[in-house]
Amino acid sequence: MTKPGLVLFTLAALAAAQVGAGDLTVAVHGIRNGEGEIRLMLFDRDEGFRKEDKARAKLALPATAGTVNAVFPGLPAGRYAVIVYHDENGNGKLDLRLGMFPKEGHGLSTHPKLFGPPQFKDAAFEAPDADSRIEIRLDY
Repeated sequence: MTKPGLVLFTLAALAAAQVGAGDLTVAVHGIRNGEGEIRLMLFDRDEGFRKEDKARAKLALPATAGTVNAVFPGLPAGRYAVIVYHDENGNGKLDLRLGMFPKEGHGLSTHPKLFGPPQFKDAAFEAPDADSRIEIRLDY
């Protein structure tokens, strides 16, 4: 490799190292039984928040009473929000009472106290450019 090529390669490697990425582990606590799945949605913006098809990433794990850990791999540093719900009946959606009150276990990153539907800013947190962990407790 020529010296100019080596310099460019080194600069590119340094820039990539500064951007960084890490795994985000989400510990979901308070799962009341092993029925169905624990579904997680990761969002990186307000637009489309709460809509599963607009999530940056989604995970579904078999439910286990107590706690499960889910990992979103290789996330760049940034602002994110996580929604979790226990799809006990396995129908692939969060069931609602009167079209607005969750009938199944649910939780948000940062555990906000809300009056009305959550917004991205309510649940948003800063993820570093290294591995990190958050904890979410389900409410039933």
